[in-house]
Amino acid sequence: MMQLLVGLGNPGAQYEHNRHNVGFMAVDRIHHHWSGGPWRRKFQGEIAEATVGGTRVMFLKPATYMNESGRSVSEAMRFYKISLGDVVIVHDEIDLAPGRFRMKTGGGTGGHNGLKSINAHIKDGYRRLRIGVGHPGRKEMVPGYVLHDFSRADGEWLDPLLDALAVEAPLLVGGKDSEYASKVHARLAQQGTAAKKKKVQAEAERPQPAEPLPGLGGKSAGARGASPFAALAQFLRK
Repeated sequence: MMQLLVGLGNPGAQYEHNRHNVGFMAVDRIHHHWSGGPWRRKFQGEIAEATVGGTRVMFLKPATYMNESGRSVSEAMRFYKISLGDVVIVHDEIDLAPGRFRMKTGGGTGGHNGLKSINAHIKDGYRRLRIGVGHPGRKEMVPGYVLHDFSRADGEWLDPLLDALAVEAPLLVGGKDSEYASKVHARLAQQGTAAKKKKVQAEAERPQPAEPLPGLGGKSAGARGASPFAALAQFLRK
């Protein structure tokens, strides 16, 4: 049995860190974690293979640009004779808050152009890993928002999420979507707790500023605006 794991995004260095490319990012992280083979050009995209928890997985990143992703996906499915139930599409989801994710099988496209293209080339019913990137607030702002890079602050949730998705991937390719979601959430919660403890410990170990000498600075040094030299002279006269 083979699973087809498809990440959605746009090819090219200028799109590499866009929110719209989080599907590519997730597939790359899973492929790397499970020591996947080299990427090569095929099916109007890039493909690579790995064994994930005992399951043979074919990774696909369409190079057709987002709006034509379905052409690449349908070619790969026909070549390997892969059924809908063995296809997982990984994509960005503006209707989920940043750092959240959901598993879903079938359903509407939510306006996502990559999913629209896939639905036009194959039947609906494939599985989806939806990674939340948040919503800019207004519909007309969505294209620019998803085609903009993640911020540096986003790395605080993005990297741990991608790592957790990769570590627990055997459950994903094994078709155990509910268990996969639970395990990833648990791993993220555990990492969050550990990070908070580390931050508290760092704060506790941070050197505290020395107490000022009596009569130096502050109200005890006399009138506001007194120079440090005047305060020192006053202290030495005591």
